[in-house]
Amino acid sequence: MSGIDVSPGASTQGDKPSTTTAGTPAIELRGARASMGGREVWSGVDLVVRQGEFVAVLGSNGSGKSTLLKAVLGLVDTAPGSISVLGEPPGRANREIGYLPQRHGFDSAPPIRGVDLVRLGLDGSKWGLPLGIGRGRAGARGASVRVQEAIELVGASAYAERTLGELSGGEQQRILIAQALVRRPRILMLDEPLDSLDLPNQAAVTALVQRICRTENVAVLLVAHDVNPLLPYLDQVIYLAGGRALQGAVEDVITGPKLSELYGVEIEVLRARDGRLVVVGQPEAPHVHGHRHD
Repeated sequence: MSGIDVSPGASTQGDKPSTTTAGTPAIELRGARASMGGREVWSGVDLVVRQGEFVAVLGSNGSGKSTLLKAVLGLVDTAPGSISVLGEPPGRANREIGYLPQRHGFDSAPPIRGVDLVRLGLDGSKWGLPLGIGRGRAGARGASVRVQEAIELVGASAYAERTLGELSGGEQQRILIAQALVRRPRILMLDEPLDSLDLPNQAAVTALVQRICRTENVAVLLVAHDVNPLLPYLDQVIYLAGGRALQGAVEDVITGPKLSELYGVEIEVLRARDGRLVVVGQPEAPHVHGHRHD
């Protein structure tokens, strides 16, 4: 898989993070509880994600990372606690959310072009005239302009006319992010967008997401197994373990004492010479030190 360059203007080391007090709340959970298949996934969760913040959601398999995204979309009941999304109950503001679910590539996909996939982001759940775009020639022109804007925003203009099967993993991710952005969302949720990408692509996609977060003032929730590619770019992390959640800056959350409390066993956090974090001792490791398939 070939690497891709960071888009012009994107820092390879990450821009200065925004403070946790900047921006208005985009997502708030208070005492929230989530269950799936009759099993309680997490409970008593208090979280706040503000506009313009880049937040990673970390944790081991089954800890409830994807469940958190579904709760924001109104697909999971969080009673008796509460959740607010852009000041509304979950589900009411979904048109303001760009959502990229976990995927496993397009190797056997039909010959759809990148530009066509982005255009589908305007259609919502329909196959027809784009939602939010007027009918007639003016509406079609407006849709085409917005699609091109989204493609340019993610730096994918050079290959958007090619079919998905012809693109590298990193190029496919940029097209998918453009699709999630085409409606100008105020919240962007990405479920493991770095999964199966090589290190150059992980760095490029993460830098791209941070740039979008800053320039578009979008609140970003990015689910990941490995925090290391994200370290230079994040404002906060949400760490899920043991049915609970801990939120804060990386240096405040990913520590031996904090993770030991979450997991209920002794955890040690080491920092390698290259700055990478290595977490030692937890059951069902959350892979903050390497790819989850290694």
